[in-house]
Amino acid sequence: MKKLLSIFTMLLLASLSLFAKATIVGIAMPETHVLRWTKDGESLKKEAEKRGYSGLVQYGNADQAQQNQQIQSFLTQGAKILIIGNINDGVTSVVEEAARDKAVVVAYDRIIQGTTNYSAFITFNNYKVGTLQGQGIEKALNLPAATTAAPKYITLFAGSPTDANANFFYQGAMDVLNPYLKKGVLKVVGPYPETYKDTSNFQKIATENWSGPLAKTRLENLLNNDASKITLDAVLAPNDTLGRAIIEACKADAKYRSKLPVVTGQDAEFDSAVSIKNGEQYMTVFKDTAKLAEAAVILADALAKGEKPNIPGAILADGDLKEIGYTGTGYVATYLLDPIGITKENVNVPVDAGFYTAEETAKLK
Repeated sequence: MKKLLSIFTMLLLASLSLFAKATIVGIAMPETHVLRWTKDGESLKKEAEKRGYSGLVQYGNADQAQQNQQIQSFLTQGAKILIIGNINDGVTSVVEEAARDKAVVVAYDRIIQGTTNYSAFITFNNYKVGTLQGQGIEKALNLPAATTAAPKYITLFAGSPTDANANFFYQGAMDVLNPYLKKGVLKVVGPYPETYKDTSNFQKIATENWSGPLAKTRLENLLNNDASKITLDAVLAPNDTLGRAIIEACKADAKYRSKLPVVTGQDAEFDSAVSIKNGEQYMTVFKDTAKLAEAAVILADALAKGEKPNIPGAILADGDLKEIGYTGTGYVATYLLDPIGITKENVNVPVDAGFYTAEETAKLK
């Protein structure tokens, strides 16, 4: 009888362990109108669950108050790990709340400003993203051979002013382009902040919430005014959403119907990959967000277990790159993955990485 009771007890305990609640990983993404964030949310959930966690995903609809409520809901449900792609620095209050609850908080692809009271930041080398965009323009326009007698013309766009990454994208590009501007072989039409620290001019080229319609309207106004008697050779666009909106505006202008300006981008979105293949958008930057999601969960898992992170393909930011981890009040440990520039010549790279659906892949092959 005692033996039977012992066996029953062991089976009961084993059964209960199967139904024990897995540790919750709360995944807060900023919005869905930029397609990559939907993919990121799905990839993060998958990677968390692969490691035995319960992954919960919410999208903030570009509304920080809404995202804060979602994060508080994660904490109320007992989340011990939070992975946050924030909207703006209004997230700081709930990050401080998470710290009081001793939750591991990883800032995902966007630094959390105004505090260092969280665990780590993981992103791509966003300065290099901008460098690749600048180099794309440099190559496409053959700027080393350009002359002051026949200068090239460019207009400049930056990302959301509430997204600190926008600063690094812009600076990386301008560190490539500024020497040509100083020589006079490249000229800016419209506002020209030499660096993102020129706040007054940077605000003029920034695009609130990475909004395509805002970018399109701004370029339409430029084409009808400052650029009405000039043919633009290039447009620095910081991501694909803005790049495609800019191309749409150019297509409506008779001057660009036979030849579009060189337009950059970022995120290797499917529609932009098609555009690149068709010879419209010139380039994008591929950031393998599936690898970033995997790296973020590896990082969060190690921190939750009190272990030293060992993330394949990532470096701990140091030297000049350490600035990517500056929150305005101090530095957080920042891990960086490498991006890849994509043009018509190597558009197969994100395809081969399995970045697109089977249906999308078929259209790109």
